[in-house]
Amino acid sequence: MHFGTFLLMQSPSAQSSEEMYARAIEHAQTAEALEFRNIWLAEHHFSTYGYVGRPVQLATYLAARTTRLRVGTAVIVVPLHHPLMVAEEIATLDVLAGGRVDIGLGRGYQYYEFERLGLELDTARARWDESIDILLLALEGKPFTYTGQLFNIPETTVFPSPLQKPRPPIWVTAQSPASVAATVQRGFNLLTGGFGVPVERMAEFRLLFDRLLTEVKPACTPEVGVQRAVYVTDNDADARDAAEHARWNMRVTLSLRNHYEQVDNGHAVAVPMPTEPDTDELISRFVVVGKPDTVIRQIQHIQEAVGITHFNCSFWFGDLDQKRVLKSMHLFAKEVMPTFK
Repeated sequence: MHFGTFLLMQSPSAQSSEEMYARAIEHAQTAEALEFRNIWLAEHHFSTYGYVGRPVQLATYLAARTTRLRVGTAVIVVPLHHPLMVAEEIATLDVLAGGRVDIGLGRGYQYYEFERLGLELDTARARWDESIDILLLALEGKPFTYTGQLFNIPETTVFPSPLQKPRPPIWVTAQSPASVAATVQRGFNLLTGGFGVPVERMAEFRLLFDRLLTEVKPACTPEVGVQRAVYVTDNDADARDAAEHARWNMRVTLSLRNHYEQVDNGHAVAVPMPTEPDTDELISRFVVVGKPDTVIRQIQHIQEAVGITHFNCSFWFGDLDQKRVLKSMHLFAKEVMPTFK
């Protein structure tokens, strides 16, 4: 099983942009030193929920500051962009990173972001379907044309061509049965399990995934990855405090997803959920937090229930300071990762 790390780059206390990006660079370099396979970057706009509006741009910089770490997006919100521009950005990143690239793509879920870019979330699926068609054609590096309901593209060739052939690995975030089905039909890798998704729901997705594989029979069996908030410590009280930091991410994520979000002067507000899990339930169903042996058992449970090939650790969540985040990463690499090698 491969291990990666994920950066949302949220800040409940609205830290300075300079500090946030310095933390991200240190995070990436620490991940490489600890032999994590890759780092994934989210795309979000217009609030302290995420300071990364251009994940490919940041990935390009992090690739230049590392030598082995694979860089990736989790995800590019495809319907917010013209697909030809996305293809050019992906190909350029792949060339500059020497092929150390994985690309996560998503349809998007925030009315808040779509509205501010003059788009309607209800059109995301149609824009997604055509954009993916165009992306796959564009990344082949050959002339192509495309005629659709939303995009009509005369003969076009995208430069540069990606270094990896036929293209960088593509992962799709799926948080619904329809998204899982669409991912399998395309033959893309599946990434699930963000903030607010319980273990049992991920297991249901895996059952659906396996059933669809037998029906669709893709040329290559897609990989399956899970993303989870992770915090490793030797202290139970410290673990429970960290879980409460994850509650901020969970609250804001679900408020944005379900369109009851509150953003004040750019500050994302952690609006309480209609039904709040207590700390024990948060730890048992939604996050991977605790002493090393506890974290190992939690990951083994996910591995058995979901059948994953990749585990993506979100070490930096809520307002955890950098010292605690880096200490947790070191403990994870030393005490947890060897169990799965």
